[in-house]
Amino acid sequence: MKELKLSDVQNYVNENIGTFHQNRVARLQQVKLKEVLRKKNPYLFRAKNILTAERLVESILDAFLSSSEEELFGNFLEGLAIFVASKTVNGTKSAATGIDLEFDKNGVKYLVAIKSGQNWGNSSQWLALRANFKKAVRVLRQSKQVKHVQPVVGSCYGRMKTVDDGQLIRMAGQSFWHFLSGNEKLYTEIIEPIGFQAKRHNDKYFEERAALVNRFTSEFASEFCTNGRIDWEKLVIFNSGNLGKSSQ
Repeated sequence: MKELKLSDVQNYVNENIGTFHQNRVARLQQVKLKEVLRKKNPYLFRAKNILTAERLVESILDAFLSSSEEELFGNFLEGLAIFVASKTVNGTKSAATGIDLEFDKNGVKYLVAIKSGQNWGNSSQWLALRANFKKAVRVLRQSKQVKHVQPVVGSCYGRMKTVDDGQLIRMAGQSFWHFLSGNEKLYTEIIEPIGFQAKRHNDKYFEERAALVNRFTSEFASEFCTNGRIDWEKLVIFNSGNLGKSSQ
């Protein structure tokens, strides 16, 4: 394993973190009010006794954007993990379905599925991932040069004991970054460069978000308020009324 230069990691993060922030802003510019209203639970917000259009819009928008940002940042972390492996073990992005990274280390061919957090996936998604690993392993074992293949599910953050169930290894957080880099401290060392120019990027984001909240509040008040009050019945009908209609 080659020694990882922290300066290389810092340069990679500085050059690529901007893409994450740009994608956040782009998502704001693409989102539509009715898209958000259809995807969130109106009963929950009614139970919270939200009384103003602006507060309701902000609450629903924040819940909607949070899941979107998790996906966007997960893509960034996946790229960072692949970059680290490329520097230490000549890792490359895998062409196999559902697998993100592959490399050779100490005579073992590792196939790695990179996940953001350790609580990834439902039972069906795990079954699909295991099937993808089995297929990739079967293909690789057709080569006489490959003697041992080890599937790994690595989570970029989380606190868990590394588990080997005989088919795949699961690891998270410090253990995963150490596995890729040989550096026990990398998981803490990457936090500072990730904050590179965060204030400047977030100022732009919050400016766009404020404009979106103002626009959505006006649209919501026009369509879902009666005499200045939120018309919860009308909102629920819009969100959930479907008898006699297609699932579209």
